[in-house]
Amino acid sequence: MKTCPSAYHCPVEATIDIVGGKHKVLILWHLSKHGVLRFGELQRLMTQATPKMLTQQLRELEADGMVHRELYHQVPPKTEYSLTERGSSFVPILNEMCAWGKDVLAEAGASEF
Repeated sequence: MKTCPSAYHCPVEATIDIVGGKHKVLILWHLSKHGVLRFGELQRLMTQATPKMLTQQLRELEADGMVHRELYHQVPPKTEYSLTERGSSFVPILNEMCAWGKDVLAEAGASEF
């Protein structure tokens, strides 16, 4: 983590510091559903994220130990992203967020995803 854990007033602050980026939760969601993804695959799944923003969010998740980046030195170069053990420990929370979102959409009369 970037910040000293003692700087947080509660554990929720630490969680938000790690996953609170604009696209971080969706990155983690897609990696949890697809396993290993290349940058271009993630980009196609996340059309709202610019390449610059996606790169920044991936780097932050990597620095926080949530995402593993594997670089293959070949032509053309290949980079794959996957969840680390810490990132995988967040998957049950992602699943609960998905269930909660479905409930909210159902209450609002939105069609099921």
